[in-house]
Amino acid sequence: MKRILLTLALLPAFLAATAQQISLEDVVFYKYYPSRVRGLSSMPDGKTYGRTSNGGKCLVRYSYADDVAVDTLMNLAQAKGERLNGWEGYTLSPDGKNILIETESEAIYRRSQTAQYYIYNVESHTVRALSKGGAQEVPKFSPDGTKIAFVRKNNLFYVDLATNKEHQVTTDGRFNYIINGKPDWVYEEEFEYNRAFDFSADSKMLAWVRFDETDVRTFSFQYFKGTNPEMTDNTLYPSNYEYKYPKAGEVNSKVSVLSYDLETQTIRTLNVPLDKDGYIPRIQFTGEANKLAVVTLNRLQNRCDIYFVNPRTGEFNLAVRETNDKYIETSYYAHLDFSGDKFILLSDRDGFNHLYLYDKNGKLLRQLTQGEFQVNDYYGTDGKFHYYASTETPEMKGKGNPLEQYIYKVDEKGKKTLLTPRKGTNSAEFSDGCLYFVNVFSDLQTPPVTTLCTSAGKQLRVLEDNARLKDAYAKNLEISKPELFSFTTSEGVELNGWMVKPANFDATKRYPVIMYQYSGPGNQQVHNSWSNGNAGGLIWEHRLAQKGYIVACVDGRGTGGRGADFQKCTYMTMGDKESKDQVETALYLGSLPYVDKDRIAIWGWSFGGFNTIMSMCEGRPVFSCGVAVAPVTDWRFYDSAYTERYMRTPQENAKGYDISPLHRFKKLHGDLLICHGLTDDNVHFQNAAELSEQLVQAGIQFEMQTYTNRNHSIFGGNTRLHLFTRIEQFFDKHLLK
Repeated sequence: MKRILLTLALLPAFLAATAQQISLEDVVFYKYYPSRVRGLSSMPDGKTYGRTSNGGKCLVRYSYADDVAVDTLMNLAQAKGERLNGWEGYTLSPDGKNILIETESEAIYRRSQTAQYYIYNVESHTVRALSKGGAQEVPKFSPDGTKIAFVRKNNLFYVDLATNKEHQVTTDGRFNYIINGKPDWVYEEEFEYNRAFDFSADSKMLAWVRFDETDVRTFSFQYFKGTNPEMTDNTLYPSNYEYKYPKAGEVNSKVSVLSYDLETQTIRTLNVPLDKDGYIPRIQFTGEANKLAVVTLNRLQNRCDIYFVNPRTGEFNLAVRETNDKYIETSYYAHLDFSGDKFILLSDRDGFNHLYLYDKNGKLLRQLTQGEFQVNDYYGTDGKFHYYASTETPEMKGKGNPLEQYIYKVDEKGKKTLLTPRKGTNSAEFSDGCLYFVNVFSDLQTPPVTTLCTSAGKQLRVLEDNARLKDAYAKNLEISKPELFSFTTSEGVELNGWMVKPANFDATKRYPVIMYQYSGPGNQQVHNSWSNGNAGGLIWEHRLAQKGYIVACVDGRGTGGRGADFQKCTYMTMGDKESKDQVETALYLGSLPYVDKDRIAIWGWSFGGFNTIMSMCEGRPVFSCGVAVAPVTDWRFYDSAYTERYMRTPQENAKGYDISPLHRFKKLHGDLLICHGLTDDNVHFQNAAELSEQLVQAGIQFEMQTYTNRNHSIFGGNTRLHLFTRIEQFFDKHLLK
């Protein structure tokens, strides 16, 4: 369950100097979307980076230190062999001799895609196809740069670049039955990765996770002819798409780890200890050729084990075991790097996410960070320092502000250095070896500013300042300055929020309010950042304010940035405290002298759609209307890995699962609009269909908008414009006088 944004990788359109009013087309077609630095990637030496030029046909290498062009790595206009007009992505081999070029990508699910890949030889300037056998997925170079492994049609392959010979490692792959080397649907979505194989440090072994989906139940939906794209084969008879989707409490894939010796072609199953219904969310070779790290989880995701396994003999030992009385988040194993003689784990075992340093055998050396703040991201190490993002504020050492984020480094004795002192939200992308980093800063008033810095925090140059966009907001748009606020609920909980008022705000008037929220575990919608709002930059919220609304958003209990107790207090009862806090928000806003308490609306997408309906059914009639986009209506309909992490199984926690719209709909107060895509592979249309039937049979009127052939993001062609037009018209009908 992820927040859905109106942010695609598009450059901003021309910002008209005379613009005063924001149109809905401006919002959904990204007129005010910030510019991003694209096509820049660190080279393996850590001192240079690649940047595209010449209309995307050249890859030029530049020095981080002085931005001087070092050489041209690739020039497709002059290349021999296959003719390519450009690329969608590229990866330089570890030895710098070859470049893997990605073209013609086609999305599968959120993180998966197929593509046609090509190899460009830097010395001979030749281009050839990686494989002639069909599109490939998740290719990866071996550490010595001489081979590339990839997945095709659920089987694992590798190509020897010296001979151009393709080797098929597995043959049992079959859609909806066996997957080798890439995750199944629920692993990809909820464990947040798309490659499940790795090369050994000496490039002589492959290891991968095998997913046996045979016993997982199938979910299906229909594709119609539609448009954008038009599926002509479905003109008279719709087609059915079927895939394996384990729902809460149902059978998951059976997973196992296998290894392959490239020289002897021997396949071995590595019998790592695993509960019969457990997960393997990561595998990764260490810097030692005969040492594979395998991460396992029990089904409830409150015990995580890291094993070190010999891929040739199958011998293993337990290196680290982490337990929690509630659950272990994906951040614990998302940043693992075993390539050196030490590794880092990100754990909330002391109540806040912090860095823990281990030696290569799994012995805890020390806790590197500690205090009442969160470490949100770990970037890597240069051997001396570890680099990370944290909510710890410069003015309050040891304390955090969940609305802000800074970049730090810490040595192995625990001494910290602040690298980005500017107050707001900072994120980073470090070069190989962590000698340099690209910092993206923003705050409530400042669109993203991208700078290049040294690992000591010295700014070398500005790569993108978005001055044009900032100027458009400040001078060309009739908008107010957004505000951050906080209040305390009747249960004594302090909550944070942001608010957008009309530019001509008059405190003597009473305004209708639209509340936006997501509310899911660990998520945050309130930051001192440009990213606030459904489309970023609060652009849609400013448009609504121009129509006479106040728009507000509050992060309730269960959201991130404030430590384990605040986030995990919703465990086993998702929707209870979250909906209470949105009702409390409405009561607080309704107490303000400039708010009309009888004209307050709420809306959200995905988990936010679920909590919209839950809040309207909470029992206190504070909302006059609400919009739920792609909502879960019963957690029994959602996938196993996500739902059980926060709720356990329906068999163990039936009362918790009954805290849902399907069991509270009779208390619905206010007018409701439900919007859903008919081919949503994530939150199935089943959720909206079953709730709508209950409302119909109970005689409760509501509105519904469906979208043909659209998934959880509900976009394509004119779809987004139609969706937000529908939402705006619904609010206008019920809130504007």
